[in-house]
Amino acid sequence: MPFLTDRIAQTQRAQKLAAAMNDENLLPAEAAPRAAPRFMPASRFTFDLTMIERELRGNIVGQDEMIASVMRIMTVICADIGDPRKPLASFLFAGPTGVGKTETVRVLARALHGDADAFCRVDMNTLAQEHYAAALTGAPPGYVGSKEGTTILDQDKIEGSHDRPGIVLFDELEKASDEVVLALLNVLDNGILTVASGERTYSFRNAIVFMTTNLGASELMERAGVTKPAGRGKRVQPQTGPELVLEKLLKRFPPEFVNRIDQIETFNAIGTDFLPAIVEVEIGKLNRRLLKHDCHLEVGPEVMRHLAELGYDKRFGARGLRRTIRKHLEFPLAEYLLSAAATGSSVNRRIITAVLEGQTLTFVEGDA
Repeated sequence: MPFLTDRIAQTQRAQKLAAAMNDENLLPAEAAPRAAPRFMPASRFTFDLTMIERELRGNIVGQDEMIASVMRIMTVICADIGDPRKPLASFLFAGPTGVGKTETVRVLARALHGDADAFCRVDMNTLAQEHYAAALTGAPPGYVGSKEGTTILDQDKIEGSHDRPGIVLFDELEKASDEVVLALLNVLDNGILTVASGERTYSFRNAIVFMTTNLGASELMERAGVTKPAGRGKRVQPQTGPELVLEKLLKRFPPEFVNRIDQIETFNAIGTDFLPAIVEVEIGKLNRRLLKHDCHLEVGPEVMRHLAELGYDKRFGARGLRRTIRKHLEFPLAEYLLSAAATGSSVNRRIITAVLEGQTLTFVEGDA
C-alpha cells in the first residue's frame, strides 16, 4: 500500500537522523566512556579518498587548487566529524564556462557511487520566475498537489546511504528567483527542506551540496587575457579572482546566504598548456564507450596536437574541444566501424590507431 510504504520510509529516515544526532547530543561525561576504548575514530563512510583524488586529478585539468580544497573537505566527511545538523559540505563553484565545474560533480558521483549520474541536479534557470519556485518547495496549502508534496528533488540521490553521501547540484545559481534562494538558505543552515504544505521533509544532512555560478566570469576571462579588457574610462581594480567573485556574489545574494556556504572555489580559465591533457581525457572517455565493441583507439601525440589546435577557443574552454573531437574523430570513426561491419570484417578485439594524413584522420587496425 502506498500510504504504508511512505510511512515506513519516513520512519526509517527519522531513525537514521536520530542515530546521527545521538553522539552529538551526549554530554562530555557521557561521551568519554564510549570514546575511551576506541584508539582510532570509527566512521560509517567507507569510500576511498585516494581513489577519489586520483579520479579528480585524472579527469579535471588545470584546477589543482580546487581539487586540493575538495579533498580537504572530503577528508573531514570521511572521518565523520562534521556537524550532523547541517549538510556534510556545501561548495559554490565559480568561473568561466567550460572549465570543469559541473564535470567535477560528475566525476565525484562516479567515484562515490559508480555512476556519473548518481546525483540530484536542479537547473536553476528553470526556477527563474517566482511562480516556478513551487517546483522546489512544493505547492502551497490549498493548491493542487499540496498534499503529495511533490517537487523536482530526488530524495534517494540526496540522502545517499549509510556509507555513501548523497550529492545534489544546483546549477547556475544566479538565475534562481529570490524565493528559491531563501529556501536554499534553510538547507545550508539546518540541512532540512520542508515543502510549503508541511506534508513532506527533505533531509540534506547526509548530502554534499554543490552550486555553480557564472557570476564574474567575464571579468575572470579578462584577467586571464581571454577577452578584451575594460574600455577607456573604466578603471579595473587589482583584485584576485576569489575577491572578484565574492564581490559579485554579495551583489546578487544576501550576505547571510553567502556566509553559510562552506567553500567558494574559483576555477581557472583553461590555457593552451592544458590542451593535450584535456584531449587525452576525452580520448579516455571515448575508449570507455568503445569497450562494448571490444575495441581500443590509439591516438598519438601528433593527432592530439592536431585536435587541440582545431578545437581550442579561449571563450569556450573544454567544451569547444569536445565538439571538435566529436566532429573530426568520432564521426569518421563511426563511419569506419559501420563500413567494417558492412563488409563483414570484424574489428572486435582489435586496436584501432588514428593516423593523420594531411588534415584528415584515417584509421588502421592491428591485433590487440
